[in-house]
Order: sequence, then C-alpha cells, then structure tokens
Amino acid sequence: MFVRIGNTPRDYAWGSTTAIAGLLGTEPSGGPEAELWLGAHPGSPARVLDPALAGGAADLAAWERTSDLPYLLKVLAAAGPLSLQAHPSPEQARAGFERENAAGLAPDSPERNYKDPFHKPELIFALSDPFEALCGFRDPEESRRALERLAAATPGGAVLSGFARTLVGEPGAVLRRATEWLLGEDPEVDLLVAEVVRAARALPDDRDADTVRMLDEAFPGDPGIVLALLLNRATLRPGQVLYLPAGNIHAYLRGLGIELMAASDNVLRGGLTRKRIDVPELVSVLDFTPIEATPLAPEHPAAGVETFRPDVPDFALEHIVVEDGGQITVRLPGTAIALVTDGEVKLSGANDTVTLTRGESAVVVDETELTVSGHGTVFVAHPNS
Repeated sequence: MFVRIGNTPRDYAWGSTTAIAGLLGTEPSGGPEAELWLGAHPGSPARVLDPALAGGAADLAAWERTSDLPYLLKVLAAAGPLSLQAHPSPEQARAGFERENAAGLAPDSPERNYKDPFHKPELIFALSDPFEALCGFRDPEESRRALERLAAATPGGAVLSGFARTLVGEPGAVLRRATEWLLGEDPEVDLLVAEVVRAARALPDDRDADTVRMLDEAFPGDPGIVLALLLNRATLRPGQVLYLPAGNIHAYLRGLGIELMAASDNVLRGGLTRKRIDVPELVSVLDFTPIEATPLAPEHPAAGVETFRPDVPDFALEHIVVEDGGQITVRLPGTAIALVTDGEVKLSGANDTVTLTRGESAVVVDETELTVSGHGTVFVAHPNS
C-alpha cells in the first residue's frame, strides 16, 4: 500500500532560503527552510495527502499503522552552523528519562534533557558539494598543533599557548578535562576564545582558522568555537554518508543532505547555542575516544542501489538510481518512506503502485518488496533488518 505524504519545511534560523526548494522543485517560502520532516514524529508529522486512504488520519502520527515509526527521514539544508550536540545510548536515554520523570519534571520543562526514553543515532547523506560537519573528537595532539599554529600567528596569546600545553597525556582524559573546562564558565575561557578568534583572522589559509572564523561569525564569543578545535572537521562529497552514533559530539556546518535518524528528541548541547547546556550530563554521555571521521561504506545489493546500514535496528537508507527501461527491487523489512529527488519513478509492490515525481514522497505499508522503475532518484528509509 502506498500513501502520498507531504510537509512544510521547518523555518529554523540556520536554514537555507533556497536549497530545499531547489532540490525538490518547490516554490521557496521566502524565509529559511531548514528541515523537511517525513515521518510520524509529533514535532512535525508528515501530512497524509489523501486521508481516506489512512482511515481519515490527517498525518502519520495520527494513523495507527504508522504512529510508531522508529525513524525520521529529513531533507536538511544548513546555511550556517548548528549547535554542537550529542545523543545518548538506549540505556542512557531510558535511565535519564525515568530519572527526570521521578524528579517531577514536566514534559516541556526547560530543565529536561530527556524528552523520551529513546536513543537518537543519525546519518547524513551529502547532496551538496561540499557538505561540512564537525564529527567526534580527534587526537588531542592534532588539536595541540593547530592551537600552536594559531598562537604563532599573532603576538601575545598567553592563554591560547597555555591551553595548547594542557592537551598532552592520555587522550580520553585530556579531552574530557578540556571539555569540562571550556563549558564550565571559567572567566579565562572568554579570554581564550578572544585570542583564538584574533589569531584565526591573522591566518587566512588554515583549515582550523577557517573553522574558527565561520563559528565566530555565527556565535561570537561562544566557547564552542574552541571546543570545535578538539573535533574532526569532515568534508563530504555528494553521495558520501556520515554516521553519528551515540556519544558522538557533532555539528553540521553547512550543506544540503538527506538525514535519517531514530525518532527521538533527546539532544544534549555542547556549545554554539543560546540554549541550556547541562555540562555534567553532556560529559556523562560523550565518547571521548578519538576517531577519524570516515564515511560509512555502502552495501551494493544490486546495480543502481546503495544501502547504508548503521549498527542500530532503527533505520537503514536505500539510495536508488534507476534508468529508462530499468527496474530495481529492494526488500522492505517494515514500513518505509520513499522520497523522489529527481525524475519520475513508479513504485510497485505486491498490492499497490504509485507514480512519484521530483519532490514527492509516500509511505509504504504492508509491502515486503519495493520495485522501482522509470527514470530518477529515490531515497527509501526503512527499519534496519
């Protein structure tokens, strides 16, 4: 069964005014269009375009057959940086949610860290060239060298040089200590941020200095500007995917992509934001193990198909490109959502068919296989099995 769905992009301030409309062939709203949500998440459930097909339900959250979708598919368009953030593991989310319930915190309390008992891993499929993000902690030795380059670019900078010297020792302990200090409201952090920004302006052809200048423009004086220098900066090319598991501190910087995540609201912020930061809770969730921000490798089950399958059961993403006269079939282990970003394709199952053109989407219910024909590109989200 195929049911057409749609939605209105969220107008977060960091959103692009043109990218989502340009991808989907829709009319720009004139304001920022940051995220188009396709799922049952109550924050912005996808509309059912023909409610009669869904028992009268106006959206996927109200339709019993789709109300418990474990994932949320998005089109994301960042014209500027998002906040630094991390998400809990299933065990951390469940314990935190129960703890805050027991404390009597209202569901909409600003003191809440855990809006639900679920984890929120996510991936991003890059459409723009490039798509830029911060992803996970890097080896603190790399950060120390970056800070020393900045310190050498401008006279003075005693606080900057001193902070660089602290990034020596066991990596996890060093990164944890540095994060707690940067977010702990020590007055000297403000001096450090100012010195780092001043040095970055004097070092034009340096990637780390570029990160500082970009973040200072969006969040002047924010300690996340320096925290970002402890992280990997990932540059994705179209078709590459970045996976962000529990405990990974990250921030999208700019670009257009297809995002797929577990359907949760649990976000612990770590800077580049005016919202509340709960430093002890953030630190308890973060994974301080240095990593390299390498793209997630796809599976290739058939010609024209890439399957991106992370290590969680909530979601997997199919990227399907079909040519004229071609036909591609993929297995569906559960309810799926399909979004066409180019051309016109026919989706067929055992019980139903639908034709979608660029910018159109549908939820796929009670089909174990999906056959795509026509000419175009379609992204299909479904549970990971």
